[in-house]
Amino acid sequence: MSTLSQTTQSNERAYWGGIFAMTLCVFVLIASEFMPVSLLTPIARDLGVTEGLAGQGIAISGALAVLTSLSLTRIAGNMNRKTLLLGMTALMAASGLLIAFASSYLVYMVGRALIGIAIGGFWSMSAATAIRLVPQHQVSRALAIFNGGNALATVVAAPLGSYLGTTIGWRGAFLCLVPVAMIAFIWQCFSLPKMENDRAAQGTVLRLFRQPVVRVGLLACGLFFMGQFALFTYVRPFLETVTQVSASGLSLILLTIGIAGFVGTLIIAAFLNARFYQTLMAIPLLMAIIAGVLILTGHSVWIVALLLGLWGLLATAAPTGWWTWLARTLPEDAEAGGGLMVAVIQLSIALGSTAGGMVFDNVGWQSTFGMSAILLLSAVVLTFFTARKR
Repeated sequence: MSTLSQTTQSNERAYWGGIFAMTLCVFVLIASEFMPVSLLTPIARDLGVTEGLAGQGIAISGALAVLTSLSLTRIAGNMNRKTLLLGMTALMAASGLLIAFASSYLVYMVGRALIGIAIGGFWSMSAATAIRLVPQHQVSRALAIFNGGNALATVVAAPLGSYLGTTIGWRGAFLCLVPVAMIAFIWQCFSLPKMENDRAAQGTVLRLFRQPVVRVGLLACGLFFMGQFALFTYVRPFLETVTQVSASGLSLILLTIGIAGFVGTLIIAAFLNARFYQTLMAIPLLMAIIAGVLILTGHSVWIVALLLGLWGLLATAAPTGWWTWLARTLPEDAEAGGGLMVAVIQLSIALGSTAGGMVFDNVGWQSTFGMSAILLLSAVVLTFFTARKR
């Protein structure tokens, strides 16, 4: 019997302090990953690069998260997972310091690479760690708390980054994340138990690609995230140069996106339970329509604010749908599937933001938004075929 199975069956104690400490890590990770979205303009100006190049900071964090999630199983199999989680938290704090004091674009990108490693490592272990921390009948509750930290960070990261960037500068905004990461590190030191290695889970990730439904479903998921971040990464330059909103208006629109996204996470379960695959298809379809309408109405502040609010509602709720799909499709391989899902999502974010930045710099924002719509429509088609294979 594997170490993980033994832990699941024998663990009668619930380490809720560890769950909440890890949730704080989730909050800082997500805030760190997406804070550049609302700070691209000042980052680019200060470092002497284009906004497209500054946006590649999101791409490199995604790329490193992919490599980490796919290679961490071997490392985790030879190391106490508490030590590994603490190491990822320390990397997160180091990333914030490097970015805040970056003297050049290269140093900034190194800091973004470190946060990518932390993201990939943390998320690839999150489900298995929840199983170790609480009894089996409370695992779903623990995972829901993790996702709550994710949703909260999604709500506040962009508007908070925009506000802090305006008041104390983009460097100060990133520096504010460091003490929160240090608190999470100390909290985990005292709240997490020792978690021995679990060798039974090694070597299972690539095996999942043998299943056609997994291949098609993950491709659909990847296209969705590519389409989302091809557009969303460059929302601030769009709002400043096309819609021409003020600094306060920018923060308000970003806050609207965040609040709408939080509402989306609260209501998505009802739609998924009623019409699962129809909901998975409707989300990217509606987002593609929004991208197309933004091309036509980008100069109208009120219409743009309304459309971006609806975008936030849909986009923030969508990951819940895809993680639910994973649990339904791979109930016996959820841990291995989780690492694979992290890799697909982060790779898609990297590809989407990279392609979006290249098109944004060389062709124009309309083409970036059009490319986003095409990717999202492709996700609709592949989600339909995923449903047929199921």
